[in-house]
Amino acid sequence: MLPLVVAILITLIDQVTKTLVRYSFALGESRPMIDGFFHLTYLRNTGAAWGMLRGYNLELTLLSMIVLVVIALFRRSIMSDTWEHRLALGLLVGGILGNLIDRIRLGYVVDFFDFHIAGYHWPVFNVADSAICVGVGIYIVSAIWLAGHPLHDQSKEKSKRS
Repeated sequence: MLPLVVAILITLIDQVTKTLVRYSFALGESRPMIDGFFHLTYLRNTGAAWGMLRGYNLELTLLSMIVLVVIALFRRSIMSDTWEHRLALGLLVGGILGNLIDRIRLGYVVDFFDFHIAGYHWPVFNVADSAICVGVGIYIVSAIWLAGHPLHDQSKEKSKRS
């Protein structure tokens, strides 16, 4: 149940924030929230993270769909039944769905979080991107921790999922 609730919440928050930005900002408009550090900037991204693969919206749409199918089919073999992995799954699915909805409906992904850190301009991103990154981080850290934790018994974990 946790992955489903998290995925729905992330998708909804992502879509609401993107809609607010699309209707409140002109394309390319930037408003400082914390001057010199954090701005809200409305950009359209037809690529992947950090603007890679710009113009490959159709391919990225298909890739997103394939990843969702792979997650659905193989989640029991790649994820344990811990709350950390269930949370990571919800974040990943919600983030992928949020950006997928944009790609299908708009032909691009709406990005708006714009950070400037120590003279470096971080690529603009959105709620879905954040959820995907946090989900991957939680999955990796918890997988490493679970694999190396002396109290974790993987045979118990697998029998729970069967």
